[in-house]
Amino acid sequence: MDGDNVAEVVTGEAVVLEVPCARFPSRVIALFIDLVIQFVLIGILLGIVGASAGGSGLDAAAVAALVLTVLVLVLIGYPITWETATRGRSPGKFALGLRVVGDDGSPERFRQALVRGLATVVDFWFPPFFGVPALVCSLLSDRGKRLGDVFAGTFVIQQRLPARRGAAAQPPAMPPELAAWASGLELSGLTDASAAMARRYLARLAELTPDARAELGERIAATVRGQVGPPPPPGTPVPAYLGAVLAERHRREHARLMPPGWSPVPASAPAPAPASAPAPVPGTAWTWAAWEGEGARQGLPGEPSEPGASAEQPARATGFVPPQ
Repeated sequence: MDGDNVAEVVTGEAVVLEVPCARFPSRVIALFIDLVIQFVLIGILLGIVGASAGGSGLDAAAVAALVLTVLVLVLIGYPITWETATRGRSPGKFALGLRVVGDDGSPERFRQALVRGLATVVDFWFPPFFGVPALVCSLLSDRGKRLGDVFAGTFVIQQRLPARRGAAAQPPAMPPELAAWASGLELSGLTDASAAMARRYLARLAELTPDARAELGERIAATVRGQVGPPPPPGTPVPAYLGAVLAERHRREHARLMPPGWSPVPASAPAPAPASAPAPVPGTAWTWAAWEGEGARQGLPGEPSEPGASAEQPARATGFVPPQ
């Protein structure tokens, strides 16, 4: 599989996310690491069984039953136990930065880990085709699924990617009108999943139709409002609200990690808005049309730029256009 292969996952909130599928070489190396651990465990347990059988005088049938039990517990129970306890990560997958997730991007559940573990008998241990079914199915699937993934409704993602130059995502900009309000937010209840949904929504804002933008934005904002307080000023557009929440969350996390006295403002930071810029009045009915018009003036991706727009216009300075 291609190292840049990604899969589109539709979450339970109807949000389309792009996740990187695990590369075939990475899965082979992870499998090799797990097999080494499994064979070491089998050797240790079979040594214990042999020592016990010699001292207790067990017959050949009892010894064979014990050997079969050891093989089943290690070869099948090992992946089930690890993937259930770690939500989709065995030691080999952890070493390679892989994780098993559901087809909707949700964490792997016990039922799925059980199906995957039982399917290893067909995938890897069914004679005389050791590993051939898993290899063929993985190469034919666009997500690299083996038979166990097909049966369980899962696939393997590359959770930890090598760092790439310039690949770090830029934090959202704080709307100046909401900076004072955002400084008093209670963000401890905001989950990573909700923040990721909001970030993905803002990144694709220019690609959405107005109806989809309004509907999806309101659903994501409702989720965030249930985890963050206090509510935004009346009439705040959804993109501005979500952008302010994410920007404040990023600022606090950055401040927590930075040493005392470090200034997060780079030397090339833009100048603050002029003092004469009009401030929003509580209760002002900001509209989607105003937000979209400002986005067009700032040259958002996919939006036409307005010729002759001046940098001194209040709309550019404040980010909002209250109705006159």
